[in-house]
Amino acid sequence: MSVATEEIKAKGAEVYKGDEICQEKSKELLKEIGLPNGLLPLKDIEECGIVRETGYVWLKQKKNTTHKFEKIGKLVSYATEVTAVVEKNRIKKLTGVKTKELLIWVSLSDIYVDDPPTGKITFQTPAGLFRTFPVSAFQVEEALKQVSEKEHGVGAVGVKEV
Repeated sequence: MSVATEEIKAKGAEVYKGDEICQEKSKELLKEIGLPNGLLPLKDIEECGIVRETGYVWLKQKKNTTHKFEKIGKLVSYATEVTAVVEKNRIKKLTGVKTKELLIWVSLSDIYVDDPPTGKITFQTPAGLFRTFPVSAFQVEEALKQVSEKEHGVGAVGVKEV
């Protein structure tokens, strides 16, 4: 059964369909609440939405995704449905996201940054355990990458004469 029910959607939710618009909207939302834009590296998003009155957010993707955050060497698994409640500098009541610690997958329930900013982001489990990492490990510089690809063509090699 879907977590984002028709009843929730009827409560004035903004609903978007399609990967491109959902990618854009999820990054906008992360920026709006003060979190790094690379926290939700989902693929093939079918639907996303937010109920601004309550902060309830959901994202649905075609299949589970596992992503490795290279800067910290952590694997994170995203279910087909990810839900949360968002507020300034914080994601709480998170469902559908797990991280690999040693040999087990651990669910995450909260993600937050300090206010005033310290450059650190904290991930917390439902049991209260937490880990803190640099915010920069989850920041994606998309605009620069897209400009570079357009200027040089994807996979092109630039040669500089001396």
